[in-house]
Amino acid sequence: MRALFIGGTIDNSEVDLDGEPPPQYPEHAEGDIQRYRLFETGRRDGEPAYAVYAATEMADPEIERVIGEREYARRFSADETVRR
Repeated sequence: MRALFIGGTIDNSEVDLDGEPPPQYPEHAEGDIQRYRLFETGRRDGEPAYAVYAATEMADPEIERVIGEREYARRFSADETVRR
């Protein structure tokens, strides 16, 4: 599964993750400062194909706009998307 980032210092970056995506990234942040929150998960055949993490200061409409532009669901052939 690929973790995709919107906003913040690592905008438009990707990393590989195993299993179910954690609700925040990094998962075990020092001082409990959340830098990115899980916004959307794309699934293919019931398994996670990608997870979109957005910077905590970003508004939902802006995140949705970027997801639409980057076409993650199409890129990963996701047959289901789940918004958090």
